[in-house]
Amino acid sequence: MATSEMAALLFPFTALLLLRGSSVHSQGLQIGFYDSYCPDAEDIVRSTVEQYYDKDATIAPALLRLHFHDCFVQGCDASVLISGASSERSAPQNFGLRGFEVIDDAKSQLEAVCPGVVSCADILALAARDAVDLTGGPSWSVPLGRRDGRISLASGAKALPSPADPVSVQRQKFADQGLSDHDLVTLVGAHTIGQTDCQFFSYRLFNFTATGNADPTISQAFLPQLRALCPPGGDPGRRVALDKDSPGAFDVGFFKNVRDGNAVLESDQRLWSDAATQGAVQKYAGNVRGLLGLRFAYEFPKAMVRMSSVAVKTGGQGEVRRRCSRIN
Repeated sequence: MATSEMAALLFPFTALLLLRGSSVHSQGLQIGFYDSYCPDAEDIVRSTVEQYYDKDATIAPALLRLHFHDCFVQGCDASVLISGASSERSAPQNFGLRGFEVIDDAKSQLEAVCPGVVSCADILALAARDAVDLTGGPSWSVPLGRRDGRISLASGAKALPSPADPVSVQRQKFADQGLSDHDLVTLVGAHTIGQTDCQFFSYRLFNFTATGNADPTISQAFLPQLRALCPPGGDPGRRVALDKDSPGAFDVGFFKNVRDGNAVLESDQRLWSDAATQGAVQKYAGNVRGLLGLRFAYEFPKAMVRMSSVAVKTGGQGEVRRRCSRIN
């Protein structure tokens, strides 16, 4: 049995049990929040994500990225979903965001059965969990009860990590959200199912040092593969998998790539050059438990719960939008 399949079979159940230990979480979120008011809410979101995933598996990393980008800008309040010329959604940092139609579809179904009850922010958190599960990763209980924000500004997207960020900048951006170095490495591990465009890393391939040389941290075996995918004058929008060995499978292949100099993005590869983040990468990639994916499958749900609790609005804060793309 493949290691990713073994991890998918063995660990999600254990992780789910551990994360069910407490029904109430910080920031006023609660597991089972909709059990009395909209008992089918999680099933509706899950079935909607499955429907789109069955047609296009790349929607899974898109939904995970959408949730991440939402939480890093003024908290997990679905502000990234709001349309407008100066909204977060229009910011350059959010170029290529996808999955809005999945959230809108789930919201439309929920409004039909439970009008004004389930927030767009909670739909994002649930869809991200379901996306990981569908790609063979762990599942977990999502604390719910987020309210939707009423403010969405493109200028706020500066808080998002960039593909060229050194570790020091990545560390600060995560710390600004109350997240640790360990959370940084664990959450970036979601790139195991991710994709990027040539334009975000091709600068590493040909003239990185301004003397015509490539980024020296790229392995010599991997460099020709990247150059073939993204040649000079090629399509800057060509999609490239961030995990060269097992794209589409939620496993620890990404961490082995970082260790071996096979990371596509500069920001990912730099995790190996910093002592603190290198240790976390090695923990996931370099031993028997890491190779089985069990440790990562245990840590990732915990990191996701922490991230999805960042600066949430609850109680009388914010609103529950009737349509996710605009405030009420």
